[in-house]
Amino acid sequence: MILLSIHNLSLPIEDPILKFLLVLVIILAAPLLLNKIKVPHLLGLIIAGAIIGPNGFNVLSRDSSIVVTGTTGLLYIMFLAGLEIDMGDFKKNKWKSLTFGIYTFTVPFVLGYLGGYYLLHFSMLTSILFASLFSSHTLIAYPLVSKLGIAKNKAVNITVGGTMITDILALLVLAVIVGMSQGDVGTEFWVKLSVSFIVFALIVLIVFPIIGRWFFKRVDDKISQYIFVLVMIYLAAMLAELAGVEAIIGAFFAGLALNRLIPHTSSLMNRVEFVGNAIFIPFFLISVGMLIDFKVFFKSWETLEVAGIMLVASIGGKYLSAVATQKTFRLTKEEGKLIFGLSSASAAATLASVMVGYNIILSETETGEPVRLLNEHVLNGSILLILVSCTISSFISMASAQKIAESDNEDTVSGNTHEEESILLAINHEATVERMVNLGILIKAHSNTEDLFALNVINEDKNESSVKNAEKLLHQAADAAAAADVKLQALKRYDNDVVNGVNNVIKEQKITDLIIGLEDEKGFSPSFVYNLYNGYLQNDDVNVLVYHAAQPLSTIKKYAVMIPENAHQEAGFFHALLRVWNIARNSGATVVFYAPENILDILQKITKKANIEAEFIIMSTWQDGERTAAQLKDDEALIILMAKRGMKSYIPRMRLIPELLNRNLNDNNYLLIFPFSEYDKNSPEIRSVGNHGDFVEIGNVIQKIFK
Repeated sequence: MILLSIHNLSLPIEDPILKFLLVLVIILAAPLLLNKIKVPHLLGLIIAGAIIGPNGFNVLSRDSSIVVTGTTGLLYIMFLAGLEIDMGDFKKNKWKSLTFGIYTFTVPFVLGYLGGYYLLHFSMLTSILFASLFSSHTLIAYPLVSKLGIAKNKAVNITVGGTMITDILALLVLAVIVGMSQGDVGTEFWVKLSVSFIVFALIVLIVFPIIGRWFFKRVDDKISQYIFVLVMIYLAAMLAELAGVEAIIGAFFAGLALNRLIPHTSSLMNRVEFVGNAIFIPFFLISVGMLIDFKVFFKSWETLEVAGIMLVASIGGKYLSAVATQKTFRLTKEEGKLIFGLSSASAAATLASVMVGYNIILSETETGEPVRLLNEHVLNGSILLILVSCTISSFISMASAQKIAESDNEDTVSGNTHEEESILLAINHEATVERMVNLGILIKAHSNTEDLFALNVINEDKNESSVKNAEKLLHQAADAAAAADVKLQALKRYDNDVVNGVNNVIKEQKITDLIIGLEDEKGFSPSFVYNLYNGYLQNDDVNVLVYHAAQPLSTIKKYAVMIPENAHQEAGFFHALLRVWNIARNSGATVVFYAPENILDILQKITKKANIEAEFIIMSTWQDGERTAAQLKDDEALIILMAKRGMKSYIPRMRLIPELLNRNLNDNNYLLIFPFSEYDKNSPEIRSVGNHGDFVEIGNVIQKIFK
């Protein structure tokens, strides 16, 4: 029966298995073939869509299955743009994004209007709508840029923020022109549009995070968490359409809403990116290609004329906007090119506007032909615009992004003259394993791909069940790390004493950071406190972190960080501070520093180089900090930089911290960091900076501060 159906195969293919197989083969083959000839695979997918689509060899039809999956891909691109944006940098660069948004909307709009009204002799309404086609852009090259690891670059941040602004303005023009063409624009129209958009924005940006935080605190199932993310994307898209704007704006807002709830280094983020880049986004690119019809450009000179004006207005306008942004904010030449590359692609909003304008019939000719708001020449010209702009966007973005990434790598390598960091998780209780792995992934350097260890010490006198339990815990830790695409090395060690076993592994593996987890019920038990102060803290060149997790890291809104007087004079201060910085940058949570004024001055200088969302409050006495710690609210966490006896920052009252935490913060997350007190290397100032590309420049700044 199967052989018979294949024998009678006709085009376009209708068999669902064969259709899906063909699309998967294209998605698989495009990167493998095109990467060898330095052609962006995004472009290959678009061309493949044109070849197999209804306007090519008609192998596949652009039916509902392609449209639905492709639409998800488009929403995914916008969602990822909002999800991966660094909120600290976004707030810092908001005026830059606004300026770029105005540039990239106004310049192409003016060029498009002049071309439509004076060269093509369109009516004023048609010319305005025609001009708005070139103001919006689709971040079609964003996945490529993100893959190269520069999603947090200033140019990318500015472009992503500007995309939201220019797309909203372009789609607002569409809504107004459609209303005017139908005679519906008046006070009621403007009030309705404004109110509906404000309500939509408030629901997504305020209510969605509340729902998300509630969900992630109560549901641990990874599949359910991913499905929840998809629900939020589509729900936001639907609310956007109800508000009178395009669904892509809703998807972007959903990304902003969930930004803090999906840490950039988490397993959930890994799943979101993986599925999107593997399935949905390629489907969208293929579906775009299916719209391309090369034959229309040979049918009419007028189509070519319209297409030429569209290309000049769109590509030329985006280029001038990118140059203006580069000059205004003194960006590098490659950053200016990257802005142009990311913003030059026209696909989603442009196509939506064209289709809406094409379907609006203003009147009829004497022969009964419809007079459309946008004629078929504009429709066909938009197809050429999509092909050419996506081609330019792919090549320019890839070239400039690679150069920026290479430059960043050179800077990182030049600063990494010290040994690689090594993080050890001392796991002993099943309930704490995943929490500790998540913390380890959150605080580690991005370049650290191998030196994350999990250790379970087995008493030599224990029976076979202890060995099996150790294997179970280590397997659980390795699985949790693998879900976030991180390699974890599992270690078993036989020893009569757990502390000795851990300390020996620290020496053997040259561990720089030791993470110890606390059980929820016990907290700081007397035996744990004894082992901590008389065992683990005897390692003078190791950063010791004691972690209590009452809720998932992703649901923490704010961290209160207590820093004692003279902490900045300790050998391991900046090494410990890097851990705090990574928690803030990778989780997106706000950090409130409580410290003496001289230390706050140092922290503020650092934030100018590596921005996080931070607040600074002078802590006059350690008792003030203790009172603040005891009054933490729900979804807030505490980080305390501690000190061992004999260190310059040691305060006798630090001995009371375990009791304070047991009494007041059983329902909150907290992390105690004991910075190392001595160096075992020849370059202490480099060791203190740590192995983070972001902090190489900060390391130089820190050294200048102390000089």
